[in-house]
Amino acid sequence: MKSPTRTPTLEDVAKVAGVSRATVSRVVNGQASVDESLKRKVLAAVEKTGYRPNNAARQLAGRRTGTIALVLSGSDGSAEEVLSDPFFGRITGGVVKHLRTKGNHPTLFLADSEAARLEAVDHVRRGSSDGALLVSTHADDILPGLFVEAGLPAVLFARPALHAPISYVDLAHEVGAALAADRLISRGRRKVVTIAGPTDVPAAQDRLTGFRQAMARHGQPHIPVAYGNFTQDSGEAAMLHLLTQVPDLDGVFAANDLMAAGALRALRDAGRTVPDQVAVIGFDNSTPARAAVPPLTTIAQPLEEMAAEMSRLLLAQIDTPGQGPQCTIFDPHLVERASA
Repeated sequence: MKSPTRTPTLEDVAKVAGVSRATVSRVVNGQASVDESLKRKVLAAVEKTGYRPNNAARQLAGRRTGTIALVLSGSDGSAEEVLSDPFFGRITGGVVKHLRTKGNHPTLFLADSEAARLEAVDHVRRGSSDGALLVSTHADDILPGLFVEAGLPAVLFARPALHAPISYVDLAHEVGAALAADRLISRGRRKVVTIAGPTDVPAAQDRLTGFRQAMARHGQPHIPVAYGNFTQDSGEAAMLHLLTQVPDLDGVFAANDLMAAGALRALRDAGRTVPDQVAVIGFDNSTPARAAVPPLTTIAQPLEEMAAEMSRLLLAQIDTPGQGPQCTIFDPHLVERASA
């Protein structure tokens, strides 16, 4: 994907005007203690560079909007598909619940294109929201870097794949996958396979790595894998593929509950009983896990608590500008149900 034009910064204006960054800051913030000739140079440089003053930063000293931009970025699906996904729905619910207790409200952005991502950044820069909570689904998403470059308050859900210096919350995914491996081994499963998530999603790769390493510790160094895209249909297709590759498989770990539900459907159609013949474990502890037949044993990810922590980190960042990036890592746990 082609990178968008870089957002002009105070440093760019200062370079064009031939003045210090501090002088530019005083001019764009309307301070009177600036020589008139310098002021004219700065304003001309602002026009030339296309710089837009960060109204949100000025509001940190006093007036705020009381709104937070919740940006869902990188999804290829429609708005209806994204918002109906249990993963996004639980995060949104957790954000709304926490912000409401602090007198703040979210403004939702579905940043599914380059233009939409730039619009989200510009929205916060204009001061229309006090900061942004970013939920990004692809490793090459440029949005976190855009917020960092613009100097805007932002917190990311999940570790930034491109190593941007931004605050984030995440889960110990490898630990969760190891819990799934331990459960399958404790149930006597010896022909185990896995359905992994997209290769460009760090969480999916952490789960695959964690599962493989844990199975190797249990004496099973080779685990057949098929990939899905976190949807039920992709989980069903992956399961059908694995059944052809490993006809006598007796255990499945899927990287999320929707794919695990798809695996259950494929196993049922193939005449395989769960958990007697095949044990199945999902990940997330979402609504599909409870609704599955049989109900899914799964690895719980406390999405609502993680969303609340995102909101807390962002509000703290808004209250204390200039602090360095912060992160919080949550621990998963196994939820035992009937599938494994």
